[in-house]
Amino acid sequence: MNLQGLNPEQRKAAETLEGPVLILAGAGSGKTRALTYRVANLIDHGVKPWNILAITFTNKAAKEMRERVSALTGPEGEEVWVSTFHSLCARILRRDIEKLGYTRSFTIYDEDDATSVIKDILKQQNIDDKVLGHKEIKHKISDAKNRLLSPDEWFQQTEKDFRSQQIHTVYSAYEKRLRSSNALDFDDLLVRTLELLAEHPPVLDSYRNRFRYVHVDEYQDTNFAQYTLVKLLTRESRNLCVVGDDDQSIYGWRGADIRNILDFQKDYPDATVIKLEQNYRSTSNILDAANQVIAHNEGRMEKALWTEMGEGEPLHLFVAGDEREEAAFVCDRIAQLRLTGIEYSDVAILYRSNAQSRVLEDMLVRANIPYRVYGNARFYDRKEIRDIVAYLRAIVNPADDASLKRIINQPKRSIGDSTIAELSRHAAEKEIPLYSALIDIPETLSARPRKCVSEFGDLMNEMVLSREDMGVSEFVNYVMERSGLLGQYQRDLSDEGKNRLENLQEFLAGVTEYESASPQPSLEDYLENIALVSDLDNADFKAPAVTLMTIHSAKGLEFPTVFLTGLEEGLFPSKRSFDGERLEEERRLCYVAITRAMRRLYLSYAAQRMQFNQINYNAPSRFLKEIPTRLLDDHWVSKREKNFPGVIDSYSRPTPKRVTRHTIGTGLGAGRSALGIAGVQKGFTPSAAASVPADQVAVFKPGDRVMHRKFGEGNVLEIHGKGNDARIVIGFTAYGSKEFALSIAPIVKVNE
Repeated sequence: MNLQGLNPEQRKAAETLEGPVLILAGAGSGKTRALTYRVANLIDHGVKPWNILAITFTNKAAKEMRERVSALTGPEGEEVWVSTFHSLCARILRRDIEKLGYTRSFTIYDEDDATSVIKDILKQQNIDDKVLGHKEIKHKISDAKNRLLSPDEWFQQTEKDFRSQQIHTVYSAYEKRLRSSNALDFDDLLVRTLELLAEHPPVLDSYRNRFRYVHVDEYQDTNFAQYTLVKLLTRESRNLCVVGDDDQSIYGWRGADIRNILDFQKDYPDATVIKLEQNYRSTSNILDAANQVIAHNEGRMEKALWTEMGEGEPLHLFVAGDEREEAAFVCDRIAQLRLTGIEYSDVAILYRSNAQSRVLEDMLVRANIPYRVYGNARFYDRKEIRDIVAYLRAIVNPADDASLKRIINQPKRSIGDSTIAELSRHAAEKEIPLYSALIDIPETLSARPRKCVSEFGDLMNEMVLSREDMGVSEFVNYVMERSGLLGQYQRDLSDEGKNRLENLQEFLAGVTEYESASPQPSLEDYLENIALVSDLDNADFKAPAVTLMTIHSAKGLEFPTVFLTGLEEGLFPSKRSFDGERLEEERRLCYVAITRAMRRLYLSYAAQRMQFNQINYNAPSRFLKEIPTRLLDDHWVSKREKNFPGVIDSYSRPTPKRVTRHTIGTGLGAGRSALGIAGVQKGFTPSAAASVPADQVAVFKPGDRVMHRKFGEGNVLEIHGKGNDARIVIGFTAYGSKEFALSIAPIVKVNE
């Protein structure tokens, strides 16, 4: 194996093949490259590819690693098991879950499915969702499963108060409902796999013998269940190689335990530790800022990123009056960057909370800048897609009551809620699946509901029987037509109807693509694939559009230009994380955000921001203070104390005061300041035109770059009239063209 293309530390990682290995890989340090070469080197040293397991956290990362290994080793590399934790567990369970009392046709419930079941249980238990919300319950259940706690074990660790008793009741009913539906949620994939391996030693032995060399990427993001699975598989071989960065551990809120990576050497005292600190992504100014911020965390392993790429541009800071001014600035900078040849696809706008995207999207639309929002609704979460998937899941797994309830009256077939409730009561009383109640119809139903239910039961049976005679894509097309889903949208001539029809056709195209690429295509396998896919797995970041996403969604990605918005106390860091480990995780999140940038990084915050329908006056984020001023734009640094003394060093709520001068920096991307304190509209000095005789309109001319108090930067398009009647027309990136009286317009010239 030729390892000449690796740096010394990467090469050491690729050559250390035996025993426990911890690869501390900083952002952009080529960890995937090192890990891939290590897998290829194992094969080159005679290890059978099927004895190698590599676990990643996304399907996209698994696909990339699989392709890289194959490129280095040839067809032999295709036999390496490369998958996510959930895909690995699903694969193991498909083979042996019958030992746990399930059938192999089990359904995998996603978040919406699980939420639907919990809501149904709350209704049955007469628990008010407003008093004990389904989101809280879902989080508690997920946390319990990540810690491998049954409902009773979880309850024993609580204060055993009334609220805990209610959660315990729902958790217990939830587990019974999933088992009776032959269904697993995402957390169950790990829990049931561990249960299988613990209760059936021959199964565990077979996988220990198979996976002699185990690799885990993003080890800092593992939870207790994942940690336990890895230890279980490698207890005998001890050939465990984990790759991660404690400085990028940002998923504590969903169960990730940073102690897994921090305590790796306690678990394996003889472990080889290798640090990858050379960064191949970002300029030194960006890395310096990231290093300076993360150095304020105490619970971390010492390392510092460095690069040979040169200093690059300084970081650019913008202080906005409010969130709309901040968004207008972002749009204007993007427009200016486009003039220098920067593509839209090179730009990402990051924010702490999804709610921040609304104003940004509004401004981008105004500015006619194409964009895509990632991390929100998946393609598979759209109503029409969930409907066809529910049909297919109910056909594959007739015990899946949740799917059957979704489609029993979709399209409309006169089966109302009261009829469904009576069918559910009848099924529960007789301890049969809801599907069986379509045949064994309760006598309590009147003639018309009985007829409608019977016809639906006949339809489902017909589709179940027809499946045996068709290929996967042919059968999916048949179900779309026979169920009436296609017909209802073909008859709907509205734009929404057309979009839904196109989405169903796109779904069918995906099934066809899967069928042609898979050596043994099956409906069960396809449903499993789409259950485990995420929005980012199929994201196209080369499309001609600006990317909008939360910082959490951006982890693992990189962009030449990044706008990091909303750097305010209470927003980032979140007001729920002002001390302890939560604050350290917020700082790690800031570190992740900074290291997404390759060439240029814009930082911004607003003096006031509308949040949850009220105006908040937020101080600048403490993370800004942790970035040395030497790394910020020179123009901003030289003027900051003169223009806004203490603007970075103050973290108390600003006292509203009259602003008597609107100051502007110079140079593209300079730290323009538009500190519009709330309630101050009259304190802004009129434009330079007001301080000269009214007929001297030559102060401005077409093409000049100017700053307006409300609308931000723009270009002078036209000046007409004389004296007090002189008018100026300015084109703003996010607001279009606007005309003002020149003598009183609140504008100043910007020196480009």
